[in-house]
Amino acid sequence: MTEVTGSMNMNEELNLLAQEEAVEADWQENLSSDVEVTTDRAEGRERQISARICLPYSMEQIWQILTDYDHLADFIPNLAKSRRIDHPQGGIRIEQIGTQALLRFKFCARVVLDMVERFPHQLDFQMVEGDFKAFSGRWILQSLADGTGTELCYQVTVLPPRAMPVSLIERRLKSGLVINLSAIRCRANQLFG
Repeated sequence: MTEVTGSMNMNEELNLLAQEEAVEADWQENLSSDVEVTTDRAEGRERQISARICLPYSMEQIWQILTDYDHLADFIPNLAKSRRIDHPQGGIRIEQIGTQALLRFKFCARVVLDMVERFPHQLDFQMVEGDFKAFSGRWILQSLADGTGTELCYQVTVLPPRAMPVSLIERRLKSGLVINLSAIRCRANQLFG
């Protein structure tokens, strides 16, 4: 859902957008230069986005962080809520609400995800309810070749509803992934460093 929080003329809006993008690019470069993000266009408005980071911790330690579903919002910025809810077939189902602010808009997106755990290498998720037309992906964990830690990769395929501009959603997801993977690194440092 989008919420208008003010009014601006087009020049003011473009100027603020340019300023925000410059600050965000500078922040990402300085804080998270070790997070690699790629985007692929799929069919129509659908986007496939991947992000990866290398962490000096075991797969089991990173797995522990990823599967602590009820506490993800405690350390992941822009995640307002994350909680495990009842699954009708006894599987793992979580509800998450993410928030992003851009200029005069506040974007809130809710998803209910079914999780499939393949310990300790892969965690798949599929939206069963939410604000996107489609939202699915996986976390992939691999031991680094030199045995010094884990490569963590996040892959998501998203199809926003028509009311959401796809370029804006793509840009916010990309920057959000950098922030989220950096937050996972910080959490691992707190717990295991």
